[in-house]
Amino acid sequence: MKTMLIYMTASTRREAEKIGQALVEDRLAACVNILGPIRSLYWWEGKVQKGQEAAFIAKTPKTKVKRLIARVKALHSYECPCIVAVPIEQGFPAFLKWIEAETREEVQSPRSKGSIV
Repeated sequence: MKTMLIYMTASTRREAEKIGQALVEDRLAACVNILGPIRSLYWWEGKVQKGQEAAFIAKTPKTKVKRLIARVKALHSYECPCIVAVPIEQGFPAFLKWIEAETREEVQSPRSKGSIV
């Protein structure tokens, strides 16, 4: 199974933690790492903006990426959030198997029954 890293940013560390918690609880990601604060420079509404954000990275199977993106978009405060998927070409085999095992559909999480995903 192909495994992906999903790189995302959020307005605050608290928002990144809230989204990351939902992704892990819903088994859309096996793990989320939260980094930051980070300094971001970007174009928005015709001018260069500067700001502090939090970056976060999820590990998930390729088969979960579309649902993960939809879930992040539903929870995110940004109109156009940074959500990009990067394939993992190689990695420690036991870790990659762990990601697959922790995101299986048959593993029920407390939130999955009423989840929108």
